[in-house]
Amino acid sequence: MADRQIVAIGGGDSDVALDYVLSFVPPSPRLLWVGTAGAEDAEHALAIHDQFRGRADVQRLEFFPWPPEGLREVVLSQDVIVVGGGNTANMLAVWRAHGFDAILREAWEAGVVLTGWSAGMICWFEAGVTDSFGPQLEGMQDGLGLLAGSACPHYDDEERRRPVYRRLVDEGFPPGYAADSGVGLHFVGTELVEVVSTREGATAYRVEPGSEKPLPASLIP
Repeated sequence: MADRQIVAIGGGDSDVALDYVLSFVPPSPRLLWVGTAGAEDAEHALAIHDQFRGRADVQRLEFFPWPPEGLREVVLSQDVIVVGGGNTANMLAVWRAHGFDAILREAWEAGVVLTGWSAGMICWFEAGVTDSFGPQLEGMQDGLGLLAGSACPHYDDEERRRPVYRRLVDEGFPPGYAADSGVGLHFVGTELVEVVSTREGATAYRVEPGSEKPLPASLIP
């Protein structure tokens, strides 16, 4: 059985964290960019193409006006799937309307590496803290559920994330992981095996009712 791997990135400086993903996939991998959460913004897609030019075969997946023919085959042919940030709730609704949620699970179980930042961090978990419904931030328990518990990105670069997440977990929201900007959590199967950081002092945290435990992070250049 292939390793099931997810690298969930907190947001912000995600470029180096994505480079980390390339360190454990085949050379010149096939990489699928999924920008649904960001309304399939062309500039974001171009930035991904520029970042990986000469290092990966980048393909762009769009759902508007409709997904490509043979969606399942396109997805399962990839080595890495990268999910960008934006509106998590809208993204998940579109994915489910086209069965992409089930295809992602199949890809994960087949060994395709799943990664992304912000919305692309939250989506792999059962729950997360999101601004999908407005700037006030809310807890959403509607994730894909590949990983148990909850996730909170932008822990150190958006001042309201930490207090809102701590309050939600203290009040019964599923415990889970928070990540500072530029920090990635590498899961193999459903176990966290490594935390990597692009910045000195930035890290991830295990958040449970009444406690927040910083996790050791390896600094990546």
